Amino acid sequence: MNDHSKHSIELRNLSITYNKGSGADVHAVRGCSFSVGKGDVVGLVGESGSGKTSVLMAIPRLLPAGTLVSGQIFCNGEELTALSEEEINVRRRRRIALVPQGAMNSFTPHLSIERHITEVLERHIDMTRRESREQAAELLQTVGLESAFLTRFPHELSGGQKQRAALATALACKPDFLLADEPTTALDVITQKEVLDMIVSLARGRGMGLLLVTHDLPLAAGICDTMIVMKDGEITENGPARDVVGSPKSAYTRQLIQAIRVMDGGERQ
Repeated sequence: MNDHSKHSIELRNLSITYNKGSGADVHAVRGCSFSVGKGDVVGLVGESGSGKTSVLMAIPRLLPAGTLVSGQIFCNGEELTALSEEEINVRRRRRIALVPQGAMNSFTPHLSIERHITEVLERHIDMTRRESREQAAELLQTVGLESAFLTRFPHELSGGQKQRAALATALACKPDFLLADEPTTALDVITQKEVLDMIVSLARGRGMGLLLVTHDLPLAAGICDTMIVMKDGEITENGPARDVVGSPKSAYTRQLIQAIRVMDGGERQ
């Protein structure tokens, strides 16, 4: 294990197969290998059904029961795929935090925003109730929300505010890596940019590695250091974002870029 591997998430030949119970297995991911270093912003892009979310959810081992997974996943040199359920549960939140797709709907309706955050702090890093309340207020301020939002319930927040609160919860245990699955789904264009800029800024400011799953290639190209393109469960391209967009090597990536330029009337270059 080299020095870079000790400070990264690394996937080696990851394959994922869903057992549908009817004898027709779905091979969602095939031989996927890449790494995300601390401080890196990596975009995982591709059409719906390309396997992006399956890859992301495999890292903290949150795929549905019965899913067949082969290959290896390392975090800071430790093989996550070899850990027991109890051991991986300790690594979640503290090493790897997740902002799932549809995070706006992931809140428990009868719990305040404060309780969503303090419960994570008390459970995963043994904070007292008083300490967790103080930390929760600081976390909300970090994501651009006033401490007054602590007493509110999920239905009292707008979509953008919920997404910020979800991010505050994900950041609670100061993880090394943040996994974000389409974090701006269902948000308006202006709010999308605000939320994404904030996520990237926080990741860079805290030295976290960020793996961003999105179907929006231009968006990824504008904010990511590295871009990984997936199609039909396989990686077709992996390299610096500027190179992937400016000089794509795979025919599929060229088709994606051309389609975007046609839709935009040639404005995006």
